[in-house]
Amino acid sequence: MEEAIKQFHTQFEWKPVVTNAEKLRPVKKYIVGGMGGSHLAADLLRAYKPQIDVSVFSDYGIPELSSARLKDSLLIASSFSGNTEEAVDFAEQALAKGLPLAVIAKGGKLLEFAQKNMLPYVELPPTKVQPRSGLGFQMLALVAILRDETLLSELAELASVLQPSELEGRGEELAVSLRGEIPVLYSSTRNQAIAYNWKIKFNETGKIPAFYNVFPELNHNEMTGFDVIETTEGLSRKLHFIFLTDSADHPQNQKRMQVTKKLYEARGLSVTEVPFEGGSALQKMFNSLLVADWTAVHLSKIYGTEADQVPMVEEFKKLIV
Repeated sequence: MEEAIKQFHTQFEWKPVVTNAEKLRPVKKYIVGGMGGSHLAADLLRAYKPQIDVSVFSDYGIPELSSARLKDSLLIASSFSGNTEEAVDFAEQALAKGLPLAVIAKGGKLLEFAQKNMLPYVELPPTKVQPRSGLGFQMLALVAILRDETLLSELAELASVLQPSELEGRGEELAVSLRGEIPVLYSSTRNQAIAYNWKIKFNETGKIPAFYNVFPELNHNEMTGFDVIETTEGLSRKLHFIFLTDSADHPQNQKRMQVTKKLYEARGLSVTEVPFEGGSALQKMFNSLLVADWTAVHLSKIYGTEADQVPMVEEFKKLIV
């Protein structure tokens, strides 16, 4: 896991190839069907380029949208392993209904399905990293299918800009401060994908519970759950709030974060700010995620958990067959 983090920037050196690209017809709407780490690229793309009409579907089947809406969209089945049953079902139903379809996978049933049916697809490199650690590959693959050459160039620049090893100290320091506590990630709505990604890394790498929410919505409900009194303060004492702050956020959301932090600290709650840092919006996003990676790895060391594999997920898959 540590080596995968240190080498993360090299993923952006990869040049994705869209096989059967001639079958891609021009569309302006995209629906990515994927679970877990396999839809994170779409989440980040929506955060970075909200003007691109990309939605995520994480369930069996296909979205219950009008036939016209579906036919005007490109459905993209994404599964890092190629064996995620929800993504395979998404692809099978899309093809059965004659909908525009493309595939992103490293191998497995989904890649075989794409090859058999001569669908447009991108085959991910034969890496051994976990899906959550292959985000660079998956984002490049998605953007290649969208045929956005400008964005592909922007992503390629990250290979020389990101410095994963330099962020380890920050992650280790945060991990130490989180010992014995449950992380709760807060971000703006525009950075929701980043906060969710942090949560996933704490769950899968650190093997600890973690939760997230976004401003300004949380100020209208969740916040009141931490207005502690003597009979309820014990429920919140194990929580540690991590505010992912971004100078590009709406000024009112920045103000909301600072006021909320003040209110929480006045009630004895633990709060840490982790600011976005970097020269470009993309660099800020991935720097934040790399800090999350390092924090999760060092939490795994603190608790003595296995950082790379996800045995409970594998156990579940065997039981659900």
